Amino acid sequence: MRAIWKGAVSFGLVSIGVKLYSATEEKDIRFHQVHREDGGRIRYKRTCSVCGEEVTYDDIAKGYDIGGGEMVILTDEDFADLPLTSSRAIDVLEFVPAEQVDPILYNKAYYLEPEGTATKPYVLLRDALLDSERVAIVKVALRQREQLATLRVREGVLLLNTMLWPDEIRTPDFGFLDEDLKVRPPELAMASSLIDSMTGEFEPDVFTDDYRAALQEVIDAKVEGREVVQPEEVEEAPAAAVDLMAALKASVDRARAARGEQPARGGGGGEPTPISSARSAQKAAEKKAAKAPAKKTATKKTAEKKAAEPAKKTAAKKTTAKKAEPAKKTAARKTAPRKSA
Repeated sequence: MRAIWKGAVSFGLVSIGVKLYSATEEKDIRFHQVHREDGGRIRYKRTCSVCGEEVTYDDIAKGYDIGGGEMVILTDEDFADLPLTSSRAIDVLEFVPAEQVDPILYNKAYYLEPEGTATKPYVLLRDALLDSERVAIVKVALRQREQLATLRVREGVLLLNTMLWPDEIRTPDFGFLDEDLKVRPPELAMASSLIDSMTGEFEPDVFTDDYRAALQEVIDAKVEGREVVQPEEVEEAPAAAVDLMAALKASVDRARAARGEQPARGGGGGEPTPISSARSAQKAAEKKAAKAPAKKTATKKTAEKKAAEPAKKTAAKKTTAKKAEPAKKTAARKTAPRKSA
């Protein structure tokens, strides 16, 4: 990073030399205006609307339009006498709880780095801010403009957040604010339930700029001379008109299903969640266990029946053999030769 400003934080009688760095950067893909036919850059000339001549930067002054075609011209001397805070100082005015600063006031963020021998007082101010759980309200002059700002700690570094002035915040003036609209308690309870079902820890890294990624893919494809195949978007059918409570209830059930929780009672069907699947598996196991004793009894009877069959066959063989013995004896008598007289 490159320092864009050098100065000092004035903390009572303590002066802390610091360097200022931009804490954020925009990742937008920037384009140049070019001639469609040959790709040449489009240039603009600074010309005077009165005489038509091209004007250099040295001949350009600041003008304030007072209406009716009249213009008041201001020179560098006019700005020199303005009561502007020193361009090299960050004056601490007071310390306030962070929650008292409305986030709408925040504008841009800058990191402060201690310069030279200012490391110890820098760390002292940082640790004091952490212990007090407050932010410092300061005034600083950046780019020839006095600005209100806060000084707080982020990841062990002092962070300067420039702020808008209170009169730069617009007052909302919308017609519905004057209407007498009442929310029914059941609707409010269901909306609160939806908030609870969608509550989580904020992790900014999980969110991505899908548009920028797709645009970069188009640019890379152009550079490499290949075509970009965009997936076909499935057009969702327009939702049927439903009342507010039905929409809230359906939203709660969908949010709970996404988090793996059981849908609300009376919510009807829907995709099974891990909890409902586990309960279904448990019921199936209990049903299987109930059928197991009957199955074992039937198996036992079958085994006994199979075991009895060989015994029956053996008994049948013995009976047959026993019946055959008299026949054998009779046949033997007939076969034996008669003795002569």
